[in-house]
Amino acid sequence: MLKKNAGRTFRTMQVMKSTQETQYLILCDFDETYYPHEGTDAQLIKLHELEQYLNYLGERHLAKIGWVTGSSLNQILQKMKTAGIAYLPHFIASDLGTEIWMTDFDGQLHSLPQWESSIRNSGFSRYAVEEICNELRSIYNIRLQAQTQHGQAPHKMNFYYYVKSEAGTRYDLNVIKQLAFNYGIQVNINRCNPKAGDPHQAYDIDFIPNGAGKKQAAHFMRTYYNVPIERTIAFGDSGNDIEMLKAAKYGYLLQNATPEAKSLYPNIAPFPYAEGILHVCKTIFP
Repeated sequence: MLKKNAGRTFRTMQVMKSTQETQYLILCDFDETYYPHEGTDAQLIKLHELEQYLNYLGERHLAKIGWVTGSSLNQILQKMKTAGIAYLPHFIASDLGTEIWMTDFDGQLHSLPQWESSIRNSGFSRYAVEEICNELRSIYNIRLQAQTQHGQAPHKMNFYYYVKSEAGTRYDLNVIKQLAFNYGIQVNINRCNPKAGDPHQAYDIDFIPNGAGKKQAAHFMRTYYNVPIERTIAFGDSGNDIEMLKAAKYGYLLQNATPEAKSLYPNIAPFPYAEGILHVCKTIFP
């Protein structure tokens, strides 16, 4: 059965159990954290075990579960179908937290008006991003390749930057950061993960509104549910997850995290993907 909401079509799925009261907040990156792109039988068995366990935490420990991801909502729903994921979380912060979707009890997703208003009033301009790209190309000979295979979201424009020499890359990335700052645009830069379908020897360059991002979405949802930081848990696998992990009391990279991420953050689960999430959660919850 398909339902329409907020101008989009969503497949009705089971929703993780919850109550109005919230005691814990569990945040997961999606690609290569919750969702393994390789999708082996062993990985999917553990993923489905994780779904059942998180559903139990929602009912027994009043936990709210959310995916905080760079993927779009439509990409997430397609990947859920591919992996046979049966449960929607309580919310999804998609497109690097530029959109937040809440899940109704009947499996219907709708945007969160408070966050939508904040993003709309952020001053983000796609024209400004185009000007940044033009200036990078014409003045600094820095060329960014649009990630057209993913499409461009209303408030996120994403590109690839291909690595040059170590010194040249470091210089170029600093120029990109400075220009984004000059134009009042936030830029998220992290090393690409080929396991998630990205090219080798490249960086993700994501231009988003000031006040958006994984860390900011995590803070907003913690306030929204009135959960103290002491009861916040987060999981990720790449450099763009680090700030979100730092915003939680219990923040963990999974064992399959990128070398870049592991060099930036010390807390690493002993297992990859769902197995790592299960291990950490079963240590925290009695």
